[in-house]
Amino acid sequence: MKKLISHNSGFILFMAASLSFVLILSQSCRSQSEGREAKPPANQIAKGEASVPAAQTAGGEGSVLVTTELNLDFSRHKVTFIELGADRCIPCKAMQPIMKEIAAEYAGKIQVVFYDVWKDPRPAQKYRIQLIPTQVFIDRSGTEIFRHVGFYEKNEILKMFKDKGIL
Repeated sequence: MKKLISHNSGFILFMAASLSFVLILSQSCRSQSEGREAKPPANQIAKGEASVPAAQTAGGEGSVLVTTELNLDFSRHKVTFIELGADRCIPCKAMQPIMKEIAAEYAGKIQVVFYDVWKDPRPAQKYRIQLIPTQVFIDRSGTEIFRHVGFYEKNEILKMFKDKGIL
């Protein structure tokens, strides 16, 4: 009986410590996103993009559309690559150059959209995401064709595009 109690108390301690860690981590991420005023990246200031309204930044052919708009027109592109992340999330930051390259290299064919779900949680709710970054790929009819969670290497994205007949 004593062994059973000591094993149970060890398990309970482990679970309590794990839960505490998760709560501390989530509060840390939340305070980072809510506690500071959002500043545009330095490269946007240099290009003059910082003065564009928060609802839409850039987004012309060959660039990443940073938006809060939920009603996108998918019909103009073969596929829309939606990145749901945050500008202060490290794996999300690592995705930014990949998104820019794909937007530039496949302009007119692939639309690339970025939603910052820490600044506006509505896109996270709409696309039912649980972790960031999450990439959602939508065809021109508005149907989700693929989804990936976490950092997604460019060569893997291009391989998926080829496998799906997009490229």
